[in-house]
Formats: sequence, C-alpha cells, structure tokens
Amino acid sequence: MICAASSERATTRVEELGEFVAGARWDDVSAPAREQLKLRVLDSVGCALGALGAEVPAMVRTQVDDFGGEPLCTLIGGGWTAPDRATLYNGTLVRYLDFNDSYVAPGETCHPSDNLAAMLAAAEYAGADGSDLLTALAVAYQVQCRLSDVAPVRAEGFDHTVQGAYAVAAGVARALGLDAGRTAHAIAIAGTSLNALRVTRTGALSNWKGLAYPAMASAATSAAFMAMHGVTGPREVFEGNKGFIDAIAGPFEIDWSAEDLEAVRATILKRHNAEIHSQSALEAVLALRAEHGLRGTDVERVELDTFQVAYDIIGGGEEGDKRHVSSKEEADHSLPYLLAVALLDGQVLPEQYIPERIRSADVQDLLRRVEVRPDRELSARFGAEHPVRVRVYLRDGTVLSREQSDWEGFQTRPMGWDAATAKFDRLAHDVNAGLREQIVAAIRDLDELRVADLAVRLAATGRLPAIHSLTSS
Repeated sequence: MICAASSERATTRVEELGEFVAGARWDDVSAPAREQLKLRVLDSVGCALGALGAEVPAMVRTQVDDFGGEPLCTLIGGGWTAPDRATLYNGTLVRYLDFNDSYVAPGETCHPSDNLAAMLAAAEYAGADGSDLLTALAVAYQVQCRLSDVAPVRAEGFDHTVQGAYAVAAGVARALGLDAGRTAHAIAIAGTSLNALRVTRTGALSNWKGLAYPAMASAATSAAFMAMHGVTGPREVFEGNKGFIDAIAGPFEIDWSAEDLEAVRATILKRHNAEIHSQSALEAVLALRAEHGLRGTDVERVELDTFQVAYDIIGGGEEGDKRHVSSKEEADHSLPYLLAVALLDGQVLPEQYIPERIRSADVQDLLRRVEVRPDRELSARFGAEHPVRVRVYLRDGTVLSREQSDWEGFQTRPMGWDAATAKFDRLAHDVNAGLREQIVAAIRDLDELRVADLAVRLAATGRLPAIHSLTSS
C-alpha cells in the first residue's frame, strides 16, 4: 500500500489523483450534473438494449459464457458472471451501436458513457447504493474528459481508450470504496498497461472499433480489483522515466485538488445513430428532405463543407477513404454513406446498418456521389458549434442548401428527459413496455435505490419475467 508521503518523498501525480477519487462524494455533484448523469445512464442502457442479439455482442456473450465466472454481477438480458466479464459484455452492448454520448475536446473525442458497464459491475459487487454508482460514474467522466482536454493522444497514434484506462480504474476504485492509496495503485496499473493504437479507427474498420473500450475497461476493472487485494503499480506512471508524459502525451498539468465532478455537463448526446461529428450534417440533410418532400432518387449529387476534424475522421481525410463501405463499423464512420442513406431512408437508426442495407445498390451508388470537403471558416468555429454547409443537387437542376451548427443533444439544444425517454423506447422496442417503464423509473430515482434494484430489471430484459415493483429491498 502507499503510505503517507514523508518530507523525503514528494507526492506523485497518480497519488494526487487517488486523493481526488477517494474523496469524491455524491454531495459534491450539483443538481444539474446529477440530472445529466441519470440521462446518460438512460441513454446508455437504451443503446445496450438496442444491441441485444446483434452479431458482435453475441460473439462476446459466447466467450463470456464459455469462460464462466462467479455469478457476482448482472449481465444485461439475463445471467451473471464475474465483474471483469460483466464489464466486457455489458460494455459491448452499450458501445456496439455507436449511439451513446460523446465528449469533444480540441484534440480528442471520446465516449464517457463507455465507463458505465464497469461502474455498474463494481457497484453491484460492492452492494452499493445508486448514489455511489452515480458518484463513481461522475469520477470516471471527470478523469476521462479532463485528460482528453489537456493530454490528447490521437495525433501521436494512440486511441482515446488510453485516457479511458485511468478513468475506468478511478471510477471502479470509487465504486469499491478503496482508500486513496489503493486507488492510486489501481490507476497506475491500468494506465501503465493499457495503451492502445489509433489504427483501431483508421483505414478499413473492424469489429474492434466497438470492442476496444469494453476490452480495455474489463482489464482496468481487473486492475482495480488487484489493487483492492494489495497489488501495487508504478507510482510515477504519469511523470516518471518513460511514463505517460515522457512516452505518449507530452507535458500537461491538472490540479486534481481543484477539480469538481461537473464534466458530464459538457458531454453531448446523439440524435442520429452515427459518429458524433456527423450529427449536424445529418440534421441538415434530413431537414431538407422533409421540407422539400425529397426522395433519394431525386438526388444527383451532394456536396458537404465541414470542419477539419469531421473531414479527417469520417470524411476521407487523414483516417482513410470513406467511400468503400461494406460493414457496420465502416458505415457509421463514413459521411458519404451516412448522408446517402439519410436521403434515401429519411433516418439513420440501427436499421440502416443491417448488411443488406449497407450493400444495397441505391445507397452504394449515391454515396459515391457525395463530396466532403474541409472548410477553414467552419473549422475555426468548431467547438462551440459543429458547423456544416450542405448542397443537394437534384436531377431536375434544382439546388437545395442549408447551414447547420447543432442538433437536439448538442449543448446549444440539450436533450431533455422526454426526448431521451423517446430514444430509449425506440431502441428498446423489443422489451416489454411495462418493463421499459420500470427501467426508466429506476434510473430517474437511481440515487434513492440500490444498484441491485436496477440490475434485476436489466436482467429481466432477456427471457426472464418482468419485475413489478420498485421497492428497495
């Protein structure tokens, strides 16, 4: 264990972070942040339920079942396993659709709700209250978002799961109630060992795009449990020789003693089932389609001017060509595909990613007539806005244009409880309506319930019968 720092040994950065995490309390979370945390849980659970039965999550479930594990934590849809394996499977469900929240920093984009599965597993293992789960989640959001702000790694060829390793270990340690010393060791073990490559999201995309964070979170959860049992990690993981600063991130500063638990308020939700930098462009083309009664067959070609980050990641810039689309992973990260299917179908939801739709001749033809260009003026506005200009050229010679800078879910137009519930119901439509209502109610009142009260309802979304009360036991 880490002993109290003496005058002969300076406190390290990870020890400072451990103090911040161990000291986090539900009372430290403001009322607006509490509301946003619950909205993120609702949104993430909806994404998870929408992914039940999909091919890639089913593969992961097969492995989890094959390996087994002590029945300590609930699997969404039914069943129980060990905490790290519950994190892997439930995290896969949350992430698979690519419909959960995002945080956009100047040099990094991440999905902080990817942390929910690990927090849920650790809090259930610990027999925690819902307020403890939400506090742990607030910690994970704070750590991931702030590291993304000051220590981006994408330009160095590393994935955003790198900062996530620190966040997961921190949040799990808080859910388990570890002291500052063991928390620091948990974070140090995870941060030292889990540094993934950005190739996960460049070029021809694979299933790993949706599995990289759940796999990392599973390993970081294991790191926290090892620290709980006394395993130590490098106390100079940040500033040490060949540590995070030296080897990957470069110099940065965070004063953890001055941090709060409000980062969740800076995250944004998706209205359309697509990569976050596509949302305003999709909002624009869908508005034109509705206003003018367009059909996809009316469209000759499409031009989109967008900000540099969107062009680089999903428009054909530095992360590879986006006109060759043959899988779900490639489709939801391709602006040409997304704009084409939106104009053809009038929506971008999970149905737009079934293999038959991706391969269809109409969408494959139209996506090749979508041109995406970076625009310097739009790039200068990126951050406070996600600005785009779209022009749709029709076969009869008409040109329709629209500028768009946000969508419902962005900070300028935040998604409220009613809209989030409608999204949840749409994604979880295969779940019994009564059980859906119970899950929404449990999440709304989560700080007044035990984590087990939510977990039993998440298990019931599979073949198990619905639960008929919200009484805390």
